[in-house]
Amino acid sequence: MTQKSIELLTSLTQADGVPGHEAEVREIFRSELKNVGSIGTDRLGSMFCTHIGSAEYPRILLDSHLDEVGFIVQRVTEAGYVKFLPLGGWWTHTLLAQRVTISTKKGKVPGIIGSVPPHLLGAGERNKVVDMKDLFIDIGAENAKQATEEFGVLPGCPIAPYGPFQPMKNSKLFSAKAFDNRVGVALVIETLLGITKEHPNTVIGTGSVQEEVGLRGAKTVATSVQPDIAIVLEGPPADDTPGLDSEAVQGKLGGGVQIRLYDPSMIVNPKLGEFVIETAKAHQIPYQIAVRQSGGTDGGAIHQVGAGVPSIVLGVPARYVHSHVSIINIDDYTATLALLSHLVREIDASVVEGFLFA
Repeated sequence: MTQKSIELLTSLTQADGVPGHEAEVREIFRSELKNVGSIGTDRLGSMFCTHIGSAEYPRILLDSHLDEVGFIVQRVTEAGYVKFLPLGGWWTHTLLAQRVTISTKKGKVPGIIGSVPPHLLGAGERNKVVDMKDLFIDIGAENAKQATEEFGVLPGCPIAPYGPFQPMKNSKLFSAKAFDNRVGVALVIETLLGITKEHPNTVIGTGSVQEEVGLRGAKTVATSVQPDIAIVLEGPPADDTPGLDSEAVQGKLGGGVQIRLYDPSMIVNPKLGEFVIETAKAHQIPYQIAVRQSGGTDGGAIHQVGAGVPSIVLGVPARYVHSHVSIINIDDYTATLALLSHLVREIDASVVEGFLFA
């Protein structure tokens, strides 16, 4: 199972899929699940795979978002450099000298994010955070004509970070771009691949689009599939690195599946939260509780659909998310997968009725 997980995470993270341009990831989702259940899409491009067990109710939504943070080409300068805008949340500190891939109709174009060299800046300017509007992408073009006509780089082309999948010296750790949220996509795929007809519900696995720019796909896909309960799978930021309060750690690599009970976008249904925690305890699955003071997930949109959808977020903590490279512990992924597998086997109509408020 671990080797399958690693292979799947490799293919998913190396696919490029910034908001609004998730086609490569969507094709992996479709290919992996084509023999599992019926596959549908909504008009924004979100996908869902439905597997009916021994009962049509409750309808359990396993949500993940296909997109990663990236950029979009704004314009090409006369000298052939590319000016760009962000898609999703970026901290400019992480961008200088990083590699990117621009997808065009003529193929993929590699580039490097540049700015004025520090050697040519005054002392005061060197200590400032560079504004994103002052950055550019060097694609090696001699001029605008070569960039646009020969390379195919035009306004609107999507730009993805370049970050190879790489095992680290610690054999449990892996680094790559886009663990936020390709870990979630992989979890949905593997859970559906491992499912049997014996589950007392209908499980709908989704790959939603445009999460990083406002939970847009979550709204439409949840409206399309009309779930009774939702489990959102994420790659949340780890908080176990230097500079953070060691006593406040809630997302430690190797700490197990992260069960999020609160963030500003959603307050988890208390009965659902208790059920998930008790399930982890019953099956001796390592877990850690998160109560987040910032951030949000697809759960923020899904739990408000229709008459309301009891929702919870499970995550595989990742260091350095929203950058060109992040790190996960495969044991946390395995723990999350194990908890998901138990939940889809144990949540039936009576369990979901217990989450509702009298």
